Amino acid sequence: MVKDIHGLVVEHPRFGCRRITRLLRDAGWAVNYKRVHRLWKQEGFKVPRRAKKKRFLGVDANACNKRKAASANDVWTLDFIHDRLADGRQFKCLAIVDEFTRENLALRINRSITGEDVLDDLSRLMGERGVPTGIRSDNGPEFLARKVRSWLKDLGVETLFIEPGAPWQNGYVESFNSRFRDEFLNVEIFNHIKEAQILAAKWRKAYNEERPHSALNYMTPAQFAANPWGADSASLHSASPMPQGPVTEIREP
Repeated sequence: MVKDIHGLVVEHPRFGCRRITRLLRDAGWAVNYKRVHRLWKQEGFKVPRRAKKKRFLGVDANACNKRKAASANDVWTLDFIHDRLADGRQFKCLAIVDEFTRENLALRINRSITGEDVLDDLSRLMGERGVPTGIRSDNGPEFLARKVRSWLKDLGVETLFIEPGAPWQNGYVESFNSRFRDEFLNVEIFNHIKEAQILAAKWRKAYNEERPHSALNYMTPAQFAANPWGADSASLHSASPMPQGPVTEIREP
């Protein structure tokens, strides 16, 4: 029986004595827990302590008030928003924003969004606009995906992970999310995902090209992107240093 216990421990290293006892009984051994436990201790078996996964938790230096976007295409920022269809099924939205111009570069909506989807959107945008200096995001699983991080590293793009539980450090995309929810998600009812995708594409176009943005001196993001250093330039808000310390307010778009 000791040999069988050894075999089961090797096959199931995370199983304790009680589970091994049950497996022995299933294999035909008429044995009680006390006997197995005695042999378990005698052989020095022990369930290894669960190893904690190491995660890159972000640093305060990556906050939007400390690592500021200095020009268009300098820092892009990413985040997810969740909502539901009329029948209660959940869907996700991936927003990508240029922090300097406030343009909504991409707005993907689907029932699920994977790391591959993030890569698809980023690679398409980089083909159209060039490679940004940095990408700011939280440390959610989609952005921690090994393939995404490795790909960004190969391109020389800074991965500006913010600290956990500190959404203000990613304030520009949080501001966008607030407007997106208030002006679109909360006023529309979506019967199916395709409807949400079509309406979101129309909203995104209006947001970039028609909606005046208070932080851009009431220019639209598209107008500001075309002439960021013009008269009454709103780069005063984008390029000028923000106060050090926690961000308590991001100007409303």
